[in-house]
Amino acid sequence: MASAIEIRQFESPDQLLDMKEHGRISIIKMADGKVGMHAIFEPGWTWEGDEKPLLGSPDSCPMRHTGYCIGGMLVVRMVDTGVETRISAGDFFEIPPGHDAYVEGTERAELILFAPPEHQH
Repeated sequence: MASAIEIRQFESPDQLLDMKEHGRISIIKMADGKVGMHAIFEPGWTWEGDEKPLLGSPDSCPMRHTGYCIGGMLVVRMVDTGVETRISAGDFFEIPPGHDAYVEGTERAELILFAPPEHQH
C-alpha cells in the first residue's frame, strides 16, 4: 500500500466555530479521522460566555485537549476543584474534561489543538 502525505490548512476548515468578535476555532479532519484545531480567543473571551452556548450549554467543557500555545495567556479552571492553570506561549499542554477557561490580559490567546479519531478500533 502506497503512503501519501496529507496536507490541510486551517484557512479551509471542515468546521468553523465562530464566536464573532471574541474569536474562532477552525477545525480540520484528516483522512484517518485525526482532528486538528486552530483556536483564536480575543481579549474578553470566556468559555462560559462564548463557547458554552455553541456546545449545547454543558456544565463544563466535556473534551480533553492536547495542544500547544502559540501566544497570549489562557487561564483554564478545573470546575470540580476551582484550580486555575495559566497556559502561555511555548506551553505544550494536556487539559482533562471538566474545565472552563478565559483569556487573561490584552493579548489574544492562540492555540493549536490535536485530537485522536473519534472511533478507534
